[in-house]
Amino acid sequence: MDQAAAPPGERLWQGFLDLLFPPRCVGCQTLGSWICPNCLAQVGRLEEPVCARCGRPWARGEICPTCSEGALNWHIVRAPFFFEGVLQKAVHELKYRGRRVLAGPLAELLAEQVREWGWPGAPLLAVPLHPARRRARGYNQSALLARSLARRLDWPLLTEGLARQRDTRPQVGLEREERLRNVQGAFAWVGRRSPPPRVVVLDDVYTTGATMRACAVALRTAGAVEVRGLALARPAERRSKR
Repeated sequence: MDQAAAPPGERLWQGFLDLLFPPRCVGCQTLGSWICPNCLAQVGRLEEPVCARCGRPWARGEICPTCSEGALNWHIVRAPFFFEGVLQKAVHELKYRGRRVLAGPLAELLAEQVREWGWPGAPLLAVPLHPARRRARGYNQSALLARSLARRLDWPLLTEGLARQRDTRPQVGLEREERLRNVQGAFAWVGRRSPPPRVVVLDDVYTTGATMRACAVALRTAGAVEVRGLALARPAERRSKR
């Protein structure tokens, strides 16, 4: 349980549990925190220059060829860390092993970056799971991150409206074009009102952008004017000079 996002009674209970079972770094098992500074320092961070749209490492510091191919329906996407080391393990623990407590420290890392970027406040919306996937897992890890991040940034949180109307295959292991086809038309805005003019869509990991793009299409079709994408991490890649 993320203490910043929990009601007072649950925060008290979590504090008691921390006394009995102190946090250990998911990377090196050092006592004191779920992600220790030493392990975090070994994780790569996205440094400028990057593509002005998708944020991938891009030596020329403008829009990369992939973003130049066509309309992406988003304003900007950023994922500040590389998906490796302790962050990769923490995301896997949160996503697949039920370690919901990790949503808090991961959201804090994202909040620090968003404050540095100076992004304007906007309603935050997690990439939704299909109801069948949500029931099987018991929770949506991106929704846990969104709730924690919204509290830290004091941004509004949207908990409904965008729906995954098709239970798509997992994106892991699919090539870029396969990912695009897999999620094409998978999302729709089902809210009783139009989405806010500006929305920030949150996911845990940004790979090819296929899922984020599909969400942005649904939001823009329903009336959103500006859609920003935000994720914790992206796979490491060498900076392209083309």
